[in-house]
Order: sequence, then structure tokens, then C-alpha cells
Amino acid sequence: MTTRWRENVALHFAQLLRDFEQRRPADRDTAMRELTESAALALPGASCAGITVATRNGGVRTVSATAPEAEKVDDIQRRNGQGPCLEAAWEQHTMRIRDMATESRWPGFCRDTLSDTTVRSILSFQLFKYREAIGALNFYADRADAFDDESVELGLILATHTAVAWNLLERDQQFRSALASRDVIGQAKGMLMERFSIDAGAAFELLKRLSQDSNTALVSIAEQLIRSSPPTRHDHG
Repeated sequence: MTTRWRENVALHFAQLLRDFEQRRPADRDTAMRELTESAALALPGASCAGITVATRNGGVRTVSATAPEAEKVDDIQRRNGQGPCLEAAWEQHTMRIRDMATESRWPGFCRDTLSDTTVRSILSFQLFKYREAIGALNFYADRADAFDDESVELGLILATHTAVAWNLLERDQQFRSALASRDVIGQAKGMLMERFSIDAGAAFELLKRLSQDSNTALVSIAEQLIRSSPPTRHDHG
């Protein structure tokens, strides 16, 4: 694997990030699947790849996968509560299984992976770590010792670009959600203003008080109010 090859891969992923910023894809999962497919193709030896998101309460979710085997590995990690993808995500480092048949860590995970999948070596990188959730980019191979030190180096480049893309898409999704919430709250305020002949400030304070008294998010209160409002009647002469 030459330096030129790594540079070309880095340039390719940089272009993908620019495309994401220009297109602003609304569906984050579809965008991440596209990026995961590119990563799997870029790493020599990888037969498939996937992104795993796990929560502190034990939940494990496959955000994107280029083949069913990647989803199977996440299912096995969920069942066993252990595995290299989870380790990479929580412990903030790279994890590599050279040979599933001789790996001594995570015995339950290795046993089930050997019996239920064709995966024989794995390379995992942390993507992000929030308070309650973590994510990892994982590469899988159907032969032992598929990933050498150069694979780790290139994988780190791919993981870095993927993490940047994830953050871009996450911020964009939060922005879209905030805009939608603002519209819902604005609609609920308008209904209260009309119903009780009050101004916008008083309507917002009423929504806040309802939110606090019921320990319910403000936007949820607004949605409930809109749903429970009787339909507008139009008189016909």
C-alpha cells in the first residue's frame, strides 16, 4: 500500500464530505451507508463494513452495513454484551482481531462469530463518544490476518473522515429538527392567541407552564395541543 494510494483515498473521502455539505442529505442513515460502502471498497482485505452505535443501557444498533454479515456481528455483540466494535467505541482506541479462531478476548463473541458468520478478522475504530452513546466504524474480512499495520493506518484515515461526516450530518439533522419544533410551537402559540385573545408572549408563557407542570417537552405539549384542537369549521351561506 503506497503513500500515493493513501493520499488518493484521503482526497476521495474529502470530496465525499464536500458533496455531503453541498447536498445536505435529509436521511442520515442513507448518507452514512453510502460513506460506509466507500470505506469498505477503499480498505484492502475488507469484505464488508458497518457502523455500530451502542448505548450505556446495553443497546446495540447497526446504523449502516454493506453486507448481512456486518449486521450479524452486531447481533452477536448484543447477545454477548462484548466484542471488538464495542470495545473500540467505549475505550477510545483501535481494536483488531487478526484471527477469530485464535483470539482469546471475548470468548463468547468469537465462538458465535465463528459458528454463525464467515467473518474471520475484524478492524474497528471509534467514531464518536457522547454521554450515553458511542459509535464505531468496523471492517470485516472473510480470512484471517486480512488487516496489517498499513490497514490500520489507512483505516484511521477512513474513520476520521467518517467521523467528520457523522458530525456534519448530526448537526444538520439537529438543525432541521429545531426548525420543525419552532414551526410546531409557533402554530400552537397562534392557536392559543386566537382562543384566549392573548399576545404571543402570554401564549408562549402558557405553553412553558404546561410543559413544566406536566414535565413534558415544550414541543410535545405543542403537538398535543394541535392534535386535540377541533377542526376549523367553515360556514357556507
